[in-house]
Amino acid sequence: MDNQTLSSIFQRHFGEVPALVAHAPGRVNLIGEHTDYNQGFVFPAAINFGTWVVATKRNDDKIHVIAMDYDNQENQFSLSDIQYDNEQSWSNYVRGVVKVLKAAYADVGGANLLVTGNVPQGAGLSSSASFEIAILKVMSTLYDLHLDGVKAALLGQKAENTFVGCSCGIMDQLISAMGNEGKAMLLDCQSFAIEHSPLPNTHQIVIINSNVKRGLVDSEYNLRRQQCEQGASLLGVASLREATMDMLETAKVHMPDVVYRRAKHIITENQRTLEACEALKIGDMTTVSKAMAASHVSMRDDFEITVPPIDYLVEIIDEVLGSSGGVRMTGGGFGGCVVALAPTDKVDAVKHVVQEKYFDRTGYHADIYVCNASQGAFAS
Repeated sequence: MDNQTLSSIFQRHFGEVPALVAHAPGRVNLIGEHTDYNQGFVFPAAINFGTWVVATKRNDDKIHVIAMDYDNQENQFSLSDIQYDNEQSWSNYVRGVVKVLKAAYADVGGANLLVTGNVPQGAGLSSSASFEIAILKVMSTLYDLHLDGVKAALLGQKAENTFVGCSCGIMDQLISAMGNEGKAMLLDCQSFAIEHSPLPNTHQIVIINSNVKRGLVDSEYNLRRQQCEQGASLLGVASLREATMDMLETAKVHMPDVVYRRAKHIITENQRTLEACEALKIGDMTTVSKAMAASHVSMRDDFEITVPPIDYLVEIIDEVLGSSGGVRMTGGGFGGCVVALAPTDKVDAVKHVVQEKYFDRTGYHADIYVCNASQGAFAS
């Protein structure tokens, strides 16, 4: 939807011309899964699906927000009394973000907001972080807060951790804020150092939503975190970022097998992520292909977060791509999406094999999105 249409809709609801329209992208993680909360490396790209927020200031301390994607539901609250809303759960992303922003910047005032997005929800493409960063962008612009992308990402993460109640890492918010068009972003989740790597213009990002609803998510996600923390503790390191395979093999005899395998995934995934980033810089798709394939096997066998329909998608797409591209599960796991880096001339073949085989095997219909790497909300 273009800005002019959104402005007209805003004017119809609020009776005034909006001051601005802000956009924040969703993301897909190319490689580096569950490494973020272990202070490791991730390699996401911002995608051309996201959240738009249309806004004006108010002359009181009220936030009045309309969600186009929820049948124009309206939600209002006062900046002086921001409580969790059990009725309209979508509003808690706005409430949480505004609460942490107000605590950091006293100058934040009221606003009229119209929100819409096209990131598939529940698919593991981070519609929530896109929503948070778009709200932060609009509020920081309205109130001239000079908020940078890293601070915005930390505030978005804090809102999700402390108000919404999901213990996510920093990756989703940071790529939505700081992604670069045409590039993936290597993020060091320990130092927040960012390095952008050009994606080959011969390839496209293809996201296949398995439409297996992520049944996890919170209990298994939190269990994986605990197992990783147990592994780090048994290895005597602050986080698995500090661990090596030599250390892990030496300690294996003293570890529960499940903790060993969880730690093995994280340690090897960090290495794969660095290798894939370096390989992409020189156009070495064979190495990228191997790294993505090994990542999927590790998620399936060591971290145990894939499901059979996802494994089948990876299998049939890999048969099409071979070493010319890569494919793996992406996101938290237990459903959600597969990501492929596919040569442009093989995208149709990927679509075809999914449409031809996936439903017959699994009973699920897949949705396919061909994406470009896009600009983050706070990227210059």
